[in-house]
Amino acid sequence: MFYDSNYLVFVIIPMLIGFWAQYKISVTYKQYSSIPCRNGYTGYQAARRILDENGLQNVRIERVKGSLTDHYDPRTNVVRLSEVVYSSSSVAAVGVAAHECGHAVQYAQGYTPMKIRGAIVPVANFGSKLAVPLVLIGLLLSWYPIAYVGLIGYALIALFQIITLPVEFNASNRAVAALSGMNITEEEQKGIKKVLSAAALTYVAAMIAAVTQMLRMALIVSRRDRR
Repeated sequence: MFYDSNYLVFVIIPMLIGFWAQYKISVTYKQYSSIPCRNGYTGYQAARRILDENGLQNVRIERVKGSLTDHYDPRTNVVRLSEVVYSSSSVAAVGVAAHECGHAVQYAQGYTPMKIRGAIVPVANFGSKLAVPLVLIGLLLSWYPIAYVGLIGYALIALFQIITLPVEFNASNRAVAALSGMNITEEEQKGIKKVLSAAALTYVAAMIAAVTQMLRMALIVSRRDRR
């Protein structure tokens, strides 16, 4: 039912972009995980300094299990760093830790795109659960108003991914700026930028996948509705 002549453009190409983005971050992160920062800062120490220098002494830093599970949780106001990032003084670890602190600073300063993203998280999650079943039911029963409601779910997912891009790029820019005052060498700074740029590609790939999926389903529903 969901296969059509645009399958290559709307499914295969975005999938390949996603695979490439994951490969890029894996290779880049591994490369710079073996290069230590000369200042000796671990991910935790770099994160603590960035938060304190921005007046965020109330933001806690917690260690979590897993690889690349680092994130900032605005609900609890906690920066969570994976075990390797937390204790490592590598270029990759310090860059990732600084990036997550960038999100904490965004939240504290009321960065507009982050506020918008936070506001649409509930509806985007709701849309992600209903999009597929509603479109499927609408197409199977030829009840197209239901299918169009499902398309709104796809649109909400795409909107969330689009808004995520400026949030992530801005957090990376904040990270690079904050680390520049920690005796980071020029070569280390280049490495940090490469790691964060590779990570950003995964968000770009997710956005492309969400938008193309939305467009593909809209074409399928509109074609069936015109028959």
